[in-house]
This record gives sequence, C-alpha cells and structure tokens, in this order.
Amino acid sequence: MSKPVFAYVVMKACEKGVLRLDTPLVKYTRERFLEGDPRLDLITARHVLSHTAGFQDNRSAQNPLKIHFNPGEKWMYSGEGYFYLQSVMTGLTGRVNPRDCSRFEAGFRVCATDFDAYMNTNLLVPFGMNRSGYLWTDTLATEVARPHDAQGDPLPYRKPTAAAVARYGAMGGLLTTATDYAKFLIQVIDPKPEDRFRLSQASLTEMLRPQVKVEDGKGYSIWWALGWRVAHTADGDLVGHGGDQTGFHSTSEISLAGRSGYVILTNGDNGWKLIKDLAPGISAWVHSHPKA
Repeated sequence: MSKPVFAYVVMKACEKGVLRLDTPLVKYTRERFLEGDPRLDLITARHVLSHTAGFQDNRSAQNPLKIHFNPGEKWMYSGEGYFYLQSVMTGLTGRVNPRDCSRFEAGFRVCATDFDAYMNTNLLVPFGMNRSGYLWTDTLATEVARPHDAQGDPLPYRKPTAAAVARYGAMGGLLTTATDYAKFLIQVIDPKPEDRFRLSQASLTEMLRPQVKVEDGKGYSIWWALGWRVAHTADGDLVGHGGDQTGFHSTSEISLAGRSGYVILTNGDNGWKLIKDLAPGISAWVHSHPKA
C-alpha cells in the first residue's frame, strides 16, 4: 500500500517539472541501474508506476535483476522498478549519505537517504497523516502493531533504518494506521484544490487512468493505473491496492463515483484469509452507502 502514496508524490514532481512521465529515467541519473541491457534506456516513470518496466518483483542471488521484456510490452508486478524510481527521485530532490550503507538481497549495497523526510514534507504532514512514517522512531515504537506468524506466534519487530528505507520505502516501507491511510484516500476521492502538495484534477485523472490490462475475470477485469489497481465492474470502477509482507496483510479500495472507500490492515500471516472473507462484503456495503 506504499506504492500509491509514492506514485502520488511522483505525479506532483511531474507537475513541478522535476521529471516527466514519459522521459527515460536514464536522462535524470548518471548511475546505471542495470548494466548490459540497452532496454534500460527506454524505461520511464510511467512504465515503473504501471508495472510495465520489465523488472521482476525482487532480486535475489538465485534471481538476479534483469529486464524480462521490452518496456511497455506487458505487465509484471515489480518492487524493483519502484526502487529504481525512488533512487532517481532522490537524486533529483534529496540527499544520499555514503557513510551509512547496508547490504540487502544478493549483497546489493544501498546507502541511507532523506526519503522519510521528503515524504513527510511533501505528503504525510500536509495530508494530516501524523501517525505515519518510514523510519523507526521512539513514537512509533509505542504504537506499532507486532506481526504474527500463521500459528499466531509473535514475530520480531522490524525496525527500519535509513538505509532500509532507501531500499524499501517506495515499494513497501510505509508505516501507517487505517485512519491515516484513509486521509490519503480521501484526498483522491474528494480532493482539495491543487496546491504545493495536492495534485491538479488533470494529474489525478491521469494517475487513475488504466494503463495496462492485467487479467479478465467473471464480470470484471483488472487493469493497472499509475500506482493503483483498477477493477472494471458492472457497477463501476473500484480503485485500490493491497500489501503483503511477512506478518502483515492489507488492502484498500475506493469508488470515485460513490466517493466511498475502506482500509483493512492486519498484523498476522493469516490476515489474507480475513481479507478474502471480509473484503467482498465490505466493498459491497461501503460502495452502496456513499460517503460511508
């Protein structure tokens, strides 16, 4: 559920002229995200946000980072693409601390950045999301839910460092509450006028416009917009995103036509079962009661 939040600030950066949706990201950085594949020169922010860049979800020693198809050719969910775009954004708007670095998957070295501060300044604070962030803090330590495994046993707390946030912030590092995330969704459902932090109606419309079809189902089809999943149904479009990590499962969904939405956050490995059981009924009820 971190990706739509990051997509929003990317769209605002595009409005400000920091970058363009359809300009190759290599134009904005001197660092090569991947060596030996000229298709990197084609990948844009639009490709990353719509999961059409061609990168896999996560690299590993057994599955090294690579581009699996020509950018824009089809859809493949990719956290690595979001990391790439986050690193480009940091190069354009933030700072890197080369003295605070860590190793991640397959020995991949990432250094700390000011991503947490950037997101707080440009979205979390202006939107009133005062119980949200990316870095582990003393305040969060007293409030954060503990993850649990499938047997209900508690798992260790994950305490994200600045280097971990530089690696995972955009793809899945947001620490938030259901109420705070609802504040973000409300800015999409019922937006305040455009300002330094809020998108214009044109950018909102483009962000939520379906870019690529993912699958067809019985009575619906799934598409991906810029940072968001869009379900075409007989009753209208439902826009949302889910989140799955060890010990945590979550989902959210909004109806722009109904000006309604909901957020479900769980702190257990069985949370996906709860979501599977509850989400359809919640969705049907919420979207039949506008502004619920």
